[in-house]
Amino acid sequence: MRDFTADHRWLSVNTATVRQQHGQDWPLLQILDACAARGIRAVSPWRDQVQAAGLAETARTLRAHGMALSGYCRGGLFTSEGAQDDNLRALDEACTLGAPCLVLVVGGLPGALAGQPQHKNIGAARRQVTDGIHRLLEAARERGLPLAIEPLHPMYAADRACINTLSQALDVCDALDPGRSGALGVAVDLYHVWWDPLLQVQITRAGKDRLLAFHVCDWLVPTTDLLNDRGMMGDGVIDIQQARGWVEAQGFAGYSEVEIFSKANWWQRDGGEVLDTCIQRHRACV
Repeated sequence: MRDFTADHRWLSVNTATVRQQHGQDWPLLQILDACAARGIRAVSPWRDQVQAAGLAETARTLRAHGMALSGYCRGGLFTSEGAQDDNLRALDEACTLGAPCLVLVVGGLPGALAGQPQHKNIGAARRQVTDGIHRLLEAARERGLPLAIEPLHPMYAADRACINTLSQALDVCDALDPGRSGALGVAVDLYHVWWDPLLQVQITRAGKDRLLAFHVCDWLVPTTDLLNDRGMMGDGVIDIQQARGWVEAQGFAGYSEVEIFSKANWWQRDGGEVLDTCIQRHRACV
C-alpha cells in the first residue's frame, strides 16, 4: 500500500467539495488556481461548474497548471428524458478536458428526482439503465473514454441511482463488457459502499481493469442530512485506509478523490481552509 504520509501527490479534489463557500459559489477557475497553489495535482470537476467557467477556458487552465483529472462528474441519469444526447455531450466534454473516465450516476425511477415517479417498478428502471449504458458504451469506445458506474447508497435507489451495490454495478459490467476491454468499470465511493459486507469480495472481483476511480470522505454519526452532510476523512466511522488497501491490492494506483457535500460545515468555511484540511487528512487518514 502506498505511503501517503509524506506528501499529497495522490490527492484529487472533487470540486463539489469547495463549490459553495459561505453560501456563495466559488468559481471553478479560482478553485483550480487555489488547488494548483497548494500542489494539488488533480481534480474532478462537475459539469455545471465547467459550463459556468466555459469548457475551453477550463481546459486551458488545467493545461496551464499541468493538472490532471481523476474523473468527470457526471453522466448517467438514464431513466430521464434526453439522457442519451446529454451523455454524448458529457463524453465530448470529458474528452476535451482529458478525463480518464466519465462517472455515471445512473438514475432511479423515471420522474422520481423531480418528485413525480412515473411507476414503482425498480426492476424496470434497472433494465432501462442497463440498456442506456449499453447504448452509450459504443460511443465511449469510439472516443477511448471509459465509463465508470458509481453505485449509490440504497437511500438513493428511488431518485438518483437504482444501482446500489458494487455487486450490481459489476453485474452490469460483466453483462455488457464480458471481455474486460477497459471501456467499462466502476467508481468506488466509500460514502456509498462502506457498509457493504461484501465490499472486499466485490473489489477483488472488480480487479485492476474495472477499478476506475476511488472516492473518499467519511460517514458521520449522527448524519443530519443524507445528501449534504458528508464528513471530512477521519471525522466519521469509515475505515478508509482499510478500503484503500483493498483497492490497491488489486493494482489500483490512481488518485484518492475527496468528494464532500457539507452544507452546514465545510461549505460554510473558507475554501482555502477546506483544501488545506483535505491535504492534512489525506496524509493522516487516507
